[in-house]
Formats: sequence, structure tokens, C-alpha cells
Amino acid sequence: MSAAARLGPRHAPLTAALLAVLVLAANGCGAGSSNTHEAAARLQREDLISVAHALAGVQRRVGDEVSATKAAWPAVANGLPTRPSTSDVALVRTAARSSGSLEPPTLLKAGQTNTLTGPASGVAGLFRGYAALSGRGWAMIAGALDEIERGAPTAASFARANVALYIESVYDAHFGLAQIGRRLKDAYDELGGADAFGSALTEREVSKLVADYSEAQDRLHPHTGVKLGS
Repeated sequence: MSAAARLGPRHAPLTAALLAVLVLAANGCGAGSSNTHEAAARLQREDLISVAHALAGVQRRVGDEVSATKAAWPAVANGLPTRPSTSDVALVRTAARSSGSLEPPTLLKAGQTNTLTGPASGVAGLFRGYAALSGRGWAMIAGALDEIERGAPTAASFARANVALYIESVYDAHFGLAQIGRRLKDAYDELGGADAFGSALTEREVSKLVADYSEAQDRLHPHTGVKLGS
């Protein structure tokens, strides 16, 4: 038996009107939720577009840093040489200069990434971590070589024993860098892909960033073969 029938004929018009109001309210809530979801997705797409453009803008400098790092990496991957050659020292210092001069775009700096929404925040965080770890790591490795070159036994021994941490930092930095392209592509697809982004961020642009920020392009080989204190 319907609610109107239980209440009797006198209440039927009022009950019908009440039910109509409830149906409209329910529909209104659904529309509001849908609008809120779309607004959030739109903001996340805008942030991902901004991060993608920032990554594209800094890619050439990243490529220079990666090239310098890969050139110097064989000299330090298994720890500092007992007697570093002139060429090894030069390669490390070049890597230190290159990573030290890698200034992240404003959007990818600490403090700025916290304002980003959705997956753009994680992508930007990977870049920020890469720039900080690589810059600090190479600076400390170069400093350790300076101590060894100066020949003070105590300082040189301390530098050699602790440099493994900084070598690992450089490796971790480039491991994170190599994940950026994949994370960016996943975010792009998750937020609607080419249909949703249109000309603001095309599949071709994303594919270029996937290739530039990839394991094939940025990961270091071999893995570090030195332990802290060794």
C-alpha cells in the first residue's frame, strides 16, 4: 500500500507534492556532486598541464645534467678510487657543476608543489627530489675527492668512509627522475587523456616527455656497489 493510500484521500495531494520535492532534491544533490567532481578534475588537469610544460621547459638542462652524471658515474659507482685520476676528478667536478646549476622551475620548487592538486603534485615532487638529491650528492662527492687530493689521512679516511651515502643519493635521484614520464602518462590517462586535455596537452607532447623522463634515458647503471663505512 502506498504512503498516500495509508494516509487517506485527504492527505494524498500533500503526500504527492512532498514526494515530488524529495525527488527533485535528490536529483539536485546528484547534479551538485557531479559538478563538484568535474570541477576538481578540471583543476587537476590544469595543474598537470602546468607541470608538463615546466618539465618540457627544463628538459634540456636535465639532459645536460644526466649526460654529465653518466660520464662520471663509473668513477664512483663502486666507491671512490684509491688514487683518483685527473680525468675522474674532472668528470666528478663537471657533474657537480651541472647538477648544482640545475635550478628547478618555480612550479617545481619546494613549497610550490604543495599547492598542486591531484597527480600533478606527485609528478612535481619526483622532480624536486631528483634536483635536490643529485645536487647535494655530487657536491659532497666532489668535496670528498678534494679531501683525498689534499692528502690529510684522517680527513681523507672520513670522506671515503661516508661518501657512500652521497653516491647512493645520486643513484636515487636519477631513479626518481626516470619514473616521471610513466607517472605523467598514467595521470594523463586517468584524467581523460587526449579527449579531455585537447590542444592544451597533446598525446604527442606527453609521449615526448615519457621518452625524456624514462628509465632508458635517465637511470644509472650499474647500481651502487659501495656501502656506508666501507
